[in-house]
Amino acid sequence: MSRSAELARIVRDRAGAEPVSHGLILGSGLGHIAGEVAGAAIDYADLPDFPHAGVSGHNPKLAVGMLEGRRVAVFGGRAHYYESGRADAMRLPLEVLKALGAERLIVTNAAGSLVPATPPGSLMMLSDHINFSGLNPLIGEPTDARFVPMTDAHDPAMRAALRAAATAEGVEMAEGVYAWYSGPSFETPAEIRAIRTLGGDAVGMSTVPEVILARFLGLRVAAISVITNMAAGMSDEKISHDHTKAMAPVGAAKLERVLRRYLRDLD
Repeated sequence: MSRSAELARIVRDRAGAEPVSHGLILGSGLGHIAGEVAGAAIDYADLPDFPHAGVSGHNPKLAVGMLEGRRVAVFGGRAHYYESGRADAMRLPLEVLKALGAERLIVTNAAGSLVPATPPGSLMMLSDHINFSGLNPLIGEPTDARFVPMTDAHDPAMRAALRAAATAEGVEMAEGVYAWYSGPSFETPAEIRAIRTLGGDAVGMSTVPEVILARFLGLRVAAISVITNMAAGMSDEKISHDHTKAMAPVGAAKLERVLRRYLRDLD
């Protein structure tokens, strides 16, 4: 039995055998949404080889159960490249998600905005991404499956459904291109100018490797950033992780409304 199949069995023993329809990865300051799932919450520590997701502001539990009439698996925290030097740190959790029957994944994150019209507290749905770090979670994968096409990696139908949910809830949601910066240090103003020149609208330290891994596993993906700050050089605000955690709840309330409406309105 593969490691992912073994872990999926542990999850089913705790949360029931019914397949999940969606996975959801929660970013910094957004972990409370996992507590809204009616079902079982499993500590990552109880799932052998799961990443520890040791960043403050994350809630390292896997919640499996019902949310707005849909059976979901919600990751209350993620592992980042900058914690271990492994771009594939979230591969095993996503393999477990696939083994639980999921076909779709929604990724959320806290991000810095490069667009003055999208200030802190806003939401930005990702239309595409730039792998500014140059890293890739599929390095070392021995099979030809590693050559994953990334056109429409951010699923157009899922994006349309999320956009419709935001409109129905009266939540303004921008759309843009996310650039992955490795972290853990924040970007310099010069790097932000470079990312803007390349076409980036938001910047953060996650999400892109998860999107690549999800497409590798055959999952459909959409992603939403909660804007917690203007990127370096874009304003006079002082950027810090504490600031990120403090600002995340402002957008998180909007995000929760959008996600709930999206799940309710699914065909």
